[in-house]
Amino acid sequence: MTDRDDLDMLAAEYVLGTLDAEERTRVAQRRQDDATLNDLIEAWEARLAPLGDEIQEVAPGPDLLKRIEQRIDDLEAERAAAAGSDEHVPPRDNVYQLQRRLRFWQWGTCLATAAALVLAVLLLAPLQTQQPPKPFVAVFQQNDQQPAFMVSVELPSRDLHVQAVAAEPLPDKSYQMWIKEDSLGPKPRSVGVLNDDLSLAANALSEYSPELLKRATFGISVEPPGGSPTGQPTGPAIHGYLYPATRNL
Repeated sequence: MTDRDDLDMLAAEYVLGTLDAEERTRVAQRRQDDATLNDLIEAWEARLAPLGDEIQEVAPGPDLLKRIEQRIDDLEAERAAAAGSDEHVPPRDNVYQLQRRLRFWQWGTCLATAAALVLAVLLLAPLQTQQPPKPFVAVFQQNDQQPAFMVSVELPSRDLHVQAVAAEPLPDKSYQMWIKEDSLGPKPRSVGVLNDDLSLAANALSEYSPELLKRATFGISVEPPGGSPTGQPTGPAIHGYLYPATRNL
């Protein structure tokens, strides 16, 4: 680990509260003159503080700390007893290492909990804040008559939805949808022949860019069964343009 990594871990321990009182006091004093340490502490505070509302306090058992301290005292006593005998004396730093491991366990547990909360926030935030894209809608009607069709398009995905309003299936006739835009040439192109239920495949516009769709003119014509035999509209047609609309339209 680099010196900065060590400093970052110290800052994290300080913010998570896993340092003992003496070490915490030293870090609090040091941050006054160490801009790098202070910046790291503030970064950890900014990173973890918003998660405080997500964590409910859980009190440890009343005898937990006492049992840990007793275990450390027992190791000290074992070391002292071994020093007066011929037995091998465990190194002094074994107890220190145990203390460090205890602190590392505390720090790691807190950090793992915080990391899990950060992940949860990152996963849930888009579901809570991201607004669904607004559809673009075209109304197909002639003069002041009730609309025959409404067409909506989700521009990012170019998903198409055709809804018959006043239009009804015609005997021995088909409805066919067309698109016209300057970059496509002077003649309209067929989007597709409407099905018996007056619908079209959702991906019928997938080859066109969203920007082109916003500029295009759309038409629906009445054609012989199965669609126009010429590749161009041959019967009466009604037209519409896409306009942005809210979800409740």
